[in-house]
Amino acid sequence: MTVFFNTLLGMLPSILMIVAPILIAALGGMICERSGVVNIALEGLMGFGAMAAATAHVLLEARAGAFSIPLALVLAVLAGGIFSLIHAFASITLKADQVISGTGINLLSTGFTVFFCQIIFQQERTAPYKLGMMPWIRGIYPTAFIALGVLLLSWYVLYRRPGGLRLRACGEHPQAAASAGINVIRIRYIAVLISGVLAGLAGGCLVLTQTIQYTVNTINGKGFIALAAVSFGRWLPLGVLGSSLLFGTSAALAVYIVNIAALRFLPSDFFNLLPYAITLITLVFFSGKDYAPKASGQPYEKG
Repeated sequence: MTVFFNTLLGMLPSILMIVAPILIAALGGMICERSGVVNIALEGLMGFGAMAAATAHVLLEARAGAFSIPLALVLAVLAGGIFSLIHAFASITLKADQVISGTGINLLSTGFTVFFCQIIFQQERTAPYKLGMMPWIRGIYPTAFIALGVLLLSWYVLYRRPGGLRLRACGEHPQAAASAGINVIRIRYIAVLISGVLAGLAGGCLVLTQTIQYTVNTINGKGFIALAAVSFGRWLPLGVLGSSLLFGTSAALAVYIVNIAALRFLPSDFFNLLPYAITLITLVFFSGKDYAPKASGQPYEKG
C-alpha cells in the first residue's frame, strides 16, 4: 500500500499535466451545452489551438524567449474562438444538425492543420521547439493553475451572475427565456465562442507541456474524453472536475503502470487502451440524459 501511495504521489505532477487540458476543454463544452448547443467539435478546436500555439512558439522562441509561451497561448485562444464561429453559424443561424456541424469541424481541423504545416514547415507537422512550458511549484505545470482558474470562474459566472442564469435558461427553456426578454441567439453565440476559446486554450496547454511539436495525433481523442467528462460530470462544474480527474488519472496510469512489477506481464497495448476503456465504461453505467439541459441539441425556433 505504501509503495502504491508513493507511486501515486510521484505521478501527481503528470496527472495534473494531463488533467488540465481535459478539464479546460470540458468546461467549455459544459458552458456550450448549458446554453442548448452541443459541441462535439472540442477535438477539432483543440487541434486548431494546439497547431496555432506550436507554430507561434516555434517561430517566436528564438526572439521572444519564454515570453513566446503566453503569446502562443493567446494565438491558441484566438484560433479556437475563430473556428468555433463556424459551428455557431451552422447550428444557431442555419439551424443545422449540431452533431454533423461539430463532426465537420473535427474533419476540417485534421485537413487544415496538416495543410497549414505543409505551407509553413514543408511537412505534415510543425518543427520541434527547443523548450516548452516549464513546471512551477513541485514540478506542477502552470496549466494546472490555469485550469483551476477557469473552473472557479465558470462556477462563479454560471451560478453567481445574472448572465449565468440567462445562459442556463436558454439551455432549459429557450422560448420562456425569450419571452422574458433574453436574446437566446446572442447567448448561444457567446456560449459557443467561449467553448471554442477554452478548447483552443486546452490545445495550447496540451502541446506546450506534453510534446515538443504539433502533429495530427497530438490531441489523440482528448477532446472526446473532455466531451465525455461533461456528460459523466452531469453538466456541473464540480462533476466535470471529478470526471476530468478520473479520466486524466487513468491516462497517467497508462504511462506509469508499466513500472509496477506485478503488472508487467500484461501487454503495453492494454495500458494504452485503459483511459478510453474507463471513459466508455463510466459513460455506459453512470451517465444519463435526465441530467442534460432539456433543450440541448435543439435548434431555437422563435415562438
